Formats: sequence, C-alpha cells, structure tokens
Amino acid sequence: MPTVVDAVTLPSIADTHADGSSKEYKPDAELNKRIAVWRGDITKLKADMIVNAANRSLMGGGGVDGAIHRAAGKELLKECAGLGGARTGETKLTKGYNLPAKFIGHTVGPVYNEGRVDESARLLKSCYQTALELCAENGGGSIGFPSVSTGIYGYPIRDATHIALKTTREFLEKNDSIKRVVYVVFPEKDEKVYNELVTEYFPIPGQGEGPNES
Repeated sequence: MPTVVDAVTLPSIADTHADGSSKEYKPDAELNKRIAVWRGDITKLKADMIVNAANRSLMGGGGVDGAIHRAAGKELLKECAGLGGARTGETKLTKGYNLPAKFIGHTVGPVYNEGRVDESARLLKSCYQTALELCAENGGGSIGFPSVSTGIYGYPIRDATHIALKTTREFLEKNDSIKRVVYVVFPEKDEKVYNELVTEYFPIPGQGEGPNES
C-alpha cells in the first residue's frame, strides 16, 4: 500500500528544475521553493488541505472525487450532505477525516465548452482562486491540487495548466500564509505538461530576463 507523502518534504521546483525563463514574471527563488509537481496519489498527500475535483452535489463521483470519498470514509459524505452543494467555480471546505490531509477543499470545475472558452477559463480560475483563499483563511500551510476539469469535463490539459499556474503565482505574490503548493498529477503526460509550463510562471533565477526585471 502506498505510503503517505508529506507535502513539505517533496522537492520544490527550485530543486527539480535547472532552467526556465519567463517573458512575464520575475524570477523569485523564494516563491519557487513553495511550488512542487508530484506524480502520485492525492489521497496519500499529507497537507493542510487537498483539493477535490467535485461535482455540484458534493456527494462523490468518479475519478479523483470518488477516490477521495473512499479514502476519507463515510463521515465525509455526511458532512458534504449538509453543505447544500456548490456552484461551478466555488470551493467548500470539509474536514479530511481518514485522509492524511487536515482539510478538503471541494471545488466544482467547469465542463469545457469550446463555444464559451472565456467563460470556462473564468470558472476554472475561480476554482483555484477560491481554494487558495480557503486554505489561507484556515491557517495556510500546504495545499495539494489535482488537475481540475481535465478528466471527463474535457478541459485541455495545457490550457488548464496555464490557468492553474498563473492563478497560483498571482495569489502567492500577495499572500505568504501558504508555504507549499503541490500540483498532484497522475498520468505521465500531465506531469510532462506541468514540468514544461511551470517555469513560465515560476522562472528559475539566472535564466534570462523578463520585462519585469530591473
């Protein structure tokens, strides 16, 4: 059975990425220490909060949602039943129960709509934003994200990853209560996308200069 992995002991991109520049963001070594990409099982991540890619009922489902509910136990379903569901783009908080995580942020990602790309992007950004805000409001520390909406909801992985990274970068620049953000990926192809794109938003110091640098 897989062992529990502590979010704060995972190597950050400061350790795992040797290069990467950005045209938009200034390199920040301290920010980079707060970011990690991990291919693994989110139900095994010890963190102050993990994020569940939930549906609007918050009553469990398939994929990550089902795995989190199974691992957390029946008490999670009881708490979720009292939350009254959630809107797309909204995040609601529960205890972690049998998970190694203290809290779970249940966020409802959008079903990708090619005819309403801007609306899909706005709602996906809201998922990450509201989850980060909830984590900060409840003590901060560490948070683990799955790749929201990229499964059966059909959001293109590269587009979704850009939104996840950009939202996180902008949040962390203004809030220091969250010390570690872990992007938990499972398919190898998703891991490759995150590792390719992460340094566009968290560039490695010494690798080129963006317009924000003096």
